[in-house]
Amino acid sequence: MTNFLFSRFLLFSVLAMTSFSLSAKDDGEPTNAAEAAEKKAKAEAEIDAKYRAWIETLSPERQAWERVLQSELGNFYLPIHKRQMVAGRSNAWDFVEDDPALPRILLIGDSVSRAYTQTVRKELKGKANVHRAPANCGPTSTGLKKIDIWLGDGEWDFIHFNFGIHDRNTPIADYTDRLEQLIARMKATGATLIWANTTPLPDVPDKWSSASVIERNAAAAEVMAKHEIVINDLFGAISPRLADLQNPDDCHFNGEGNTFLGETVARFLEAQL
Repeated sequence: MTNFLFSRFLLFSVLAMTSFSLSAKDDGEPTNAAEAAEKKAKAEAEIDAKYRAWIETLSPERQAWERVLQSELGNFYLPIHKRQMVAGRSNAWDFVEDDPALPRILLIGDSVSRAYTQTVRKELKGKANVHRAPANCGPTSTGLKKIDIWLGDGEWDFIHFNFGIHDRNTPIADYTDRLEQLIARMKATGATLIWANTTPLPDVPDKWSSASVIERNAAAAEVMAKHEIVINDLFGAISPRLADLQNPDDCHFNGEGNTFLGETVARFLEAQL
């Protein structure tokens, strides 16, 4: 009797597991790694198809901008951009239709800069055309390779730029030398340059060092003084509010922090217009 009951228990268990597996498949949920990968690839292919179709509806100028983004955003940001465009969402890399009566501003910087770009755009609407470099700009070494692409063919009235977090391990001498080269190239555009010093880093062992940013801000300040470039002191502006605006153990900021930085940048730029 015991063996009979145990056999029935096993039978019911197998049937239940089979039913769950079939139900999972019916619900579209992957049941193993291969199915998960297949589902992900299918979803990405659908997004790509919708993105390509969307591009076909754009003007030649906007299509050209999307081609630049496809080339420069990389494997992390480009898929995000595609999903946002297909969903009809705005982002930092939106194509900017210039009002010829307004000054043109270019923002160059890393993901901290990217996160406050849309707030700057919103705050300066009707006052300036606010563009963003087509990348998460990274360290000064990348800047030297990509600066011509970021500057593009247009004329700029102001270039608001920063390099710092990604240069936290760059030797100071190399960092300042590269800044000198980047400044020379940007000055050749005839634009007024504005340096945004780097926002604070928390002390996280083996990852972040607050001293690394402080040291590079000090070195950059000497370079900017030499070239008479004004400094937007984002480090000083946000430092008193790190506890409520910066993500824990991270260089990035929460939504309120990004808005605060964007409004700070917008006010500074408006004063320069």
